[in-house]
Amino acid sequence: MLNIGFKDPINSMNQYVETYGDVSRVNMGALSCVLLSGYECFKEAFVQKADTFTDRPPYPLNDKLCKGLGLISSNGHMWKQQRRFALSTLKYFGVGKKTLENSILEESGLLCNALQSERGMPIDPQCLLTNAVANIVCTLVFGHRFEYDNKHFHQMLKCSTDVFQLPVTTWGRMYNEFPRLMNFLPGKHQTAFSSNEELKRFIRDEVKRHQEDRNPSNPRDYIDCYLEEIEKLFVIVLLSNIFIEKVQAEIDRVIGQSRQPTMADRANMPYTDAVIHEIQRFGNIVPFTPPRISNRDTTLSGFRVAKGMMVFPMLRPILRDKGEYSNPDQFHPEHFLDKNGKFLKREAFIPFSIGKRKCPGEPLARMELFLFFTCLLRRFSFFPPTGKELTFKYEIGITCGPKPFEICAVTRRH
Repeated sequence: MLNIGFKDPINSMNQYVETYGDVSRVNMGALSCVLLSGYECFKEAFVQKADTFTDRPPYPLNDKLCKGLGLISSNGHMWKQQRRFALSTLKYFGVGKKTLENSILEESGLLCNALQSERGMPIDPQCLLTNAVANIVCTLVFGHRFEYDNKHFHQMLKCSTDVFQLPVTTWGRMYNEFPRLMNFLPGKHQTAFSSNEELKRFIRDEVKRHQEDRNPSNPRDYIDCYLEEIEKLFVIVLLSNIFIEKVQAEIDRVIGQSRQPTMADRANMPYTDAVIHEIQRFGNIVPFTPPRISNRDTTLSGFRVAKGMMVFPMLRPILRDKGEYSNPDQFHPEHFLDKNGKFLKREAFIPFSIGKRKCPGEPLARMELFLFFTCLLRRFSFFPPTGKELTFKYEIGITCGPKPFEICAVTRRH
């Protein structure tokens, strides 16, 4: 039995994986569960034994926030129906197609204009990046985007952050241990609960507007097809100039300055593609995926897993596997390039997880990463403010994003 240190749970869990292997038994407060890592273990659990490890475990915080509903939290027939609907509807509205590509390019142009208006002065880019990426999701879900200075939009994003960070905080863990008591105590969990209700009101207002003028024969967006919220978080890891310069050289050679990038360019830009993959591997904004629960007695890598046992899947050790990557703790785009400089696809590269519960927004995320990244580096070079250094310190939530920082976006000269 192992005890998880919650001051830095990511590093604590990573150390256990390194010490005890890909399958270990851990204590999280009063809860006993299995810590799972390693690509082969993931494949065994979530592909070969997918039906056994598809369900989410019940726990008080999830019930409080989601009431067991929604694509992330539901189980059984409800989850199957919602996932099937989500995938088909996202496809219908252009995920992976030229129509959505044009929307992303339009939004990236507005993002670049906002950055250019700062005239190279130090700014915290996270707000602008979040606005831009969230607008793509809003276009799919609500049928329209929001201006970057829209106060309601900013409040919605703040509420989303409050809710997403709660599960891995001390307040969230205490709520899972003592839900009845915590309902009466003040704290950050109460702030998150209020934010959750505000998010629901925001979405209900959007739904009401859709219901008033909806045309069933011509659905405009995700809400018109199904009244459901979707959230997506995004982070860009700033790189040293040597990587940026190589990417910009490839952008200039393949795309130039007379047109915008398209997804068709990706096949001709192996270095840029490798850098984007390395950002996902090294940055790894989702170090562990939401837990699963075994719905029957089974085994994993020869270890017995009893029915009802909670399983915590750890992605970070897979993306930092010394047997898979030559320099796993260093940012090294060559991890995704062969000896001839061509893009190298790696089977164990699974930042969106694998199996039936893998992120359904993967195609959308891949489009956004490539188009936003190339549009930004086509127009700008990024530098830290004079006298300041950037670090890879992060803030922990359901996803991990960088702590607040500043950069200077300097327009490139040609």
